[in-house]
Amino acid sequence: MEFFRRDPNDFLLRLATMDETWLYHYDPKTKQQSVEWRHSSSPCPTKFRVQKSTGKFLASIFWDQDGILLNDYLPKGQIINAEYYAYLLVQLKDILKEKCCRKFTKGVLFLHDNAPAQRALATQKKLAYLGFRYLDHPPYSLHLALADYHLFPGLKKQLKGRHFSSDMEVTAATETWLDGQPSEFFFEWLAKVRATG
Repeated sequence: MEFFRRDPNDFLLRLATMDETWLYHYDPKTKQQSVEWRHSSSPCPTKFRVQKSTGKFLASIFWDQDGILLNDYLPKGQIINAEYYAYLLVQLKDILKEKCCRKFTKGVLFLHDNAPAQRALATQKKLAYLGFRYLDHPPYSLHLALADYHLFPGLKKQLKGRHFSSDMEVTAATETWLDGQPSEFFFEWLAKVRATG
């Protein structure tokens, strides 16, 4: 990563990233979450096998060292293709212009994974048009896919075991958790990138 080697602080200041995750109306607790303390002579509780609900939708979360920049919840019947993703990138540019003028004027370094909509030629052209410098995401790079190892596990832990009756309820719980994270939480992933860069 040439940008990182040249000036790590500038790199971290200009970096923005995104990732997607599925959110469920009901996602059962993990075995670890459902462990109960009981007396050794107490009978074991009956546990039924439960599965994730069919009510689910895709969340795309864009963030940087200061926090969440943009959340998008894919409407029912919509797919993330290059056109839809380009629409999100335009929204992101507007947000960055408003919130992070320094990042925007120096040039955004943008990191996303290798999903088909993100690799599409139309997406690459849109990134260039918007003035975003795309950072190549090496396959299987754990320290660059930190949403999967840093952001999403905490979010999923908060949602697991809870029953939601609608997408709106899941969205509200997601937003509440994300809004409750201090800026240090978001900066931690960048420190990990710096440590392994």
